[in-house]
Amino acid sequence: MAAPDAAKAPAIELRGISKSFGPVQANKDISIRVMPGTIHGIIGENGAGKSTLMSILYGFYKADSGEVFINGTKTNITDSQAAIAAGIGMVFQHFKLVPNFTVLENVILGAEDGALLRPSLAKARKELTALAKEYELNVDPDSVVEDLSVGHQQRVEILKALYRRAEILILDEPTGVLTPAEADHLFRILENLRREGKTIILITHKLREIMEITDTVSVMRRGEMTATVKTAETSPEHLAELMVGRKVLLRVDKVPAAPGAQILEVENLQVVDSSGVQRLKGIDLDIRAGEILGIAGVAGNGQSELLEVLGGMREAKGSIRLNGQPLPLSGAGADASARRQLGIAHVPEDRHREGLILDFHAWENVAFGYHRDEKYQRGLFMDNDALRQDTQAKMAKFDVRPPDCWLSAKSFSGGNQQKIVVAREIERNPDLLLIGQPTRGVDIGAIEFIHEQIIALRDQGKAILLVSVELDEIFALSDRIAVMFDGQIMGFRDPATTDEKELGLMMAGITDTRDPVSQEASQHG
Repeated sequence: MAAPDAAKAPAIELRGISKSFGPVQANKDISIRVMPGTIHGIIGENGAGKSTLMSILYGFYKADSGEVFINGTKTNITDSQAAIAAGIGMVFQHFKLVPNFTVLENVILGAEDGALLRPSLAKARKELTALAKEYELNVDPDSVVEDLSVGHQQRVEILKALYRRAEILILDEPTGVLTPAEADHLFRILENLRREGKTIILITHKLREIMEITDTVSVMRRGEMTATVKTAETSPEHLAELMVGRKVLLRVDKVPAAPGAQILEVENLQVVDSSGVQRLKGIDLDIRAGEILGIAGVAGNGQSELLEVLGGMREAKGSIRLNGQPLPLSGAGADASARRQLGIAHVPEDRHREGLILDFHAWENVAFGYHRDEKYQRGLFMDNDALRQDTQAKMAKFDVRPPDCWLSAKSFSGGNQQKIVVAREIERNPDLLLIGQPTRGVDIGAIEFIHEQIIALRDQGKAILLVSVELDEIFALSDRIAVMFDGQIMGFRDPATTDEKELGLMMAGITDTRDPVSQEASQHG
C-alpha cells in the first residue's frame, strides 16, 4: 500500500469539529488527519457520527465549531459547491442520480459550461471516455441510469466526482448494495485512483473491506473519535472492540441444527411480472422446523419475488404448503395479512420501502400488520397505551437506541431501524420467518445481535428462509444453502462442504453437474 509522505500537508485535516441536532450531539470535538494519496477508512456503529462528519466536510451541514483544512489551507466549506470547488467529491450510500437521464446527462448535471448543452455534452463524452479508460470505470455514456445495475450506477457517481476534478473522494458504505464481484471491481477502481494520487475516505462497517483496501483507519464511537491506527498494525477483532467498546464475536456461535417436521413445501412456483417476464421458473424447496435455508445469488435473480410470494405480496402459480396445509397463491386469502395469521412473519429486504413508514412513530411501526390483535384492542378502538408499552418492551429486549417509542422511525440509525422491524416480526413467535438482507447497511454490533436473534429463533424450532447477497452471512447462518440464478434453483449445498468458489460458479449460472445422489443428500440433510 502507498506510504504517505510525512513532509506533505494532510489532504484533509479536521480540528475540533462539533455538531449537535437539538439535544443530540452527533460529533464531539473531532480531529482527524487524512494524508494525500491514501485510502483512509472511517468505521463505527450506526449513529456513531461518521456520515454527519463527512456531510460537514462536503458542505451538507455546517459545524457548530471547529476548522477544516484542505492541503494545509484553512477552508470555509459553506455548501456542496464550495466542497466541489475545494476538490472534494462524495458518493452517497443512496445515489443522487436522475433515473430517466442518461449517464452523460447525469454527469454534466449542475456542471454545464453554458446555456447550450451540446458543447457540454461533447466535452463530457470525451472526458468520460478518458476517465473510464484510466480508472476501469467502463459504462456506456448513452445508457439510461435506471437500466443500469447498481454497480454501474455507482461508477456513474464516481465519474461525476472525477469530472468535477475531485482530488478527494468520500465513499459512504459503497459496497452495501453491491455483489461480491462488483465490490471486487470497485476495489480495483479505488486502487487505480490511489495510484494516480487521489485521496479516498471510505466509510464502511465491513471490517474485511477495511483490512483489505485501506492504509489507515479511524474509529468513531458515540460521536467521538476513539482511535486512528495504521491498518497493517491492527486486526478485525481489535477494530471491532474499538467500535463498540467491548469484545465482539466475529463469528456466529451456534450448535448444529436439529431439523424437525416439514414446515414449508414449495413446488413448481412460477411468477410472471407485469411486463410478461418470467421471474420464477418452477421453484422447488422445503424447510423444516429448526433449520435455516439460505438463498444465495446475485440480486435480481428471483430471490425478491420468492420472498414476496411467500409473504403474500405477489401472486403466483404452483403450490405452497405450510404445516401441510395448501396456501392460496392468488385472490382471497393470498395477501400478507392472511399469511401473518397463519404464522408467517416477514422481514422485507428494503426496510424503508416495505418495512417502515419513516414519518410514523416507532410504536406505530411496531404495530403495523398486527394492529388488529386482541391485546391491542380496547372495545372499538386501538389501545395505544398497550401498544406503546409493548413497543418499549421490544425496544429494551432488542437494544434499540435510543429506547424512545415516540421517536419517528426516520430518527433512528439504519441498524436501529432494522432492529425495530426484526423485533416486530420475531416477537410474533412465527412458524416460518422470511428474512431478506437482514443486516444490509447495519453496523457490526447490530449484526452480531440480529444474527443471535435469528439463531435463537431457529433453536426454538422455527423454520427460517434467509435471503442475503452477503456470502459470509449465508455461510455463517445457513444449515443448507440453495443457489438461485435466473429464477431457478441451481442446486442445494451443505455450507460445511462447499465454498465461495463453488457457490460463485452456481450464482453465475454454471449448471450443477454433481452426482444426483449426493445432491439429494445435501438437499434433505
